[in-house]
Amino acid sequence: MSESRLREEICRFGASLHQRGLTAGSSGNISVRTDDGWLLTPTNSSLGALDPAHLSKLDWNGQLLSGKPPSKEAFLHRAMYEERAGAGAIVHLHATHSAAVSCMSGLNQCDCIPALTPYFVMKIGKLPLVPYHRPGDPNLGDAIRGLAAKHSSVLLANHGPVVSGTNLESAVYAMEELEETAKLFLLLQGHNPRVLTPEQIEELKTVFKL
Repeated sequence: MSESRLREEICRFGASLHQRGLTAGSSGNISVRTDDGWLLTPTNSSLGALDPAHLSKLDWNGQLLSGKPPSKEAFLHRAMYEERAGAGAIVHLHATHSAAVSCMSGLNQCDCIPALTPYFVMKIGKLPLVPYHRPGDPNLGDAIRGLAAKHSSVLLANHGPVVSGTNLESAVYAMEELEETAKLFLLLQGHNPRVLTPEQIEELKTVFKL
């Protein structure tokens, strides 16, 4: 896909996420890998009002090549790309339900949300918790880097999810599935939910080549 088309895709998906209440204000950011670097939504920009021409373009050293200054969380995306050669796009949101889960105590840090549905297993798999770091703390990039090689998605404590995909569409769909499963997880608190068994999870991995 051409860079101009990728720019349009970022703006289109950003507007969709914003219109449906999955991101508010200037929170959240989206990036896409290009042939000669990567595109990222600018700092202090609403995903609902992006301009293709103003998107930040960076090289793999994190230097701005063109466009407006990038999100202060650019290092989150860069760390994920460096560890996941197959990642073509990354979405980071402060979506309500997944952010709420990130604030809960007593989570399994290796797998924050249990396998409630096959769709969560297929699109997210295991979701590890990254310990709390203040927004913009570069040490958060190192914390993500330690998990990204084995996980396509992570949950930042008291913050929200970072989700990668082979392309922007798959990253957005995985983010939406994560948010819906987080909602189920919260609704089921105190109800002793039935989760998928290890055998059922292995069957999904085999059938769908996960």
